[in-house]
Amino acid sequence: MTSGLRVERTQGGAHLRLILDRPKGNVVAIGTIAALRAALAGIRRTDGLKLITLEAAGPHFSYGASVEEHLPDRISTVLAELHGAVLDLLHAPAPTIAVVRGRCLGGGFELVLACDLVFASDDALLGVPEVNLGVFPPAAAALLPHRIGTSRSARAVLSGELLPASWWAEAGLIDRVVAGDALDGEVDRWFACQAAPRSAVALAHAAEAARAAMVRSVPALLGVLERHYLDRLMETHDAVEGIAAFVERRSPEWRNA
Repeated sequence: MTSGLRVERTQGGAHLRLILDRPKGNVVAIGTIAALRAALAGIRRTDGLKLITLEAAGPHFSYGASVEEHLPDRISTVLAELHGAVLDLLHAPAPTIAVVRGRCLGGGFELVLACDLVFASDDALLGVPEVNLGVFPPAAAALLPHRIGTSRSARAVLSGELLPASWWAEAGLIDRVVAGDALDGEVDRWFACQAAPRSAVALAHAAEAARAAMVRSVPALLGVLERHYLDRLMETHDAVEGIAAFVERRSPEWRNA
């Protein structure tokens, strides 16, 4: 399990669980992203699949992407793979639910944003703190306006705040907030009430229809933002300095340039 991802089938194969499992903090490194994309690529609509959940082992969903992989010599490959995984989730052939406990940050949060529904523990904290490192989150900037509107999206991206599950629920992103020990039962109830009685084919087409607005606009916008990040932002001193300072565990020396 060196990839940092566990894949399990339950409910007679009708429920696919994709579980981030990379201590400490389930950092979304490129190997984990590749494993996630491979798992999604292996799904066929004829599988009878009725639900895909994106989950995580341990107390925290994800501390975010591997900052070390965001240094200039690696970032183009890593960013392309992460954005590919986001688009893969938007095309998943079954409804998707992200199941979030604890901290859910950066690249991990961007994967959550590509899921149809989000269930979270009442102590969860979610956000995109990239601005604190001198950069911005392209996938979140593309997805958040669809999920919570432009003004709330601007707050999240510009502030880098970690906001509680209650805020995200009020904003419309999180569908259910429950105690952490009740999350698995909440997913099981959703499956029993919403998935089990229905046709897998109908659910697949309903999920495709529900995502249609995002699928129509997000890929092109994500491509523009990816180029902005790589060709413009990463050419600045402060972007490189912010990432380097984090890796070296020191305060950044901003030049505002």
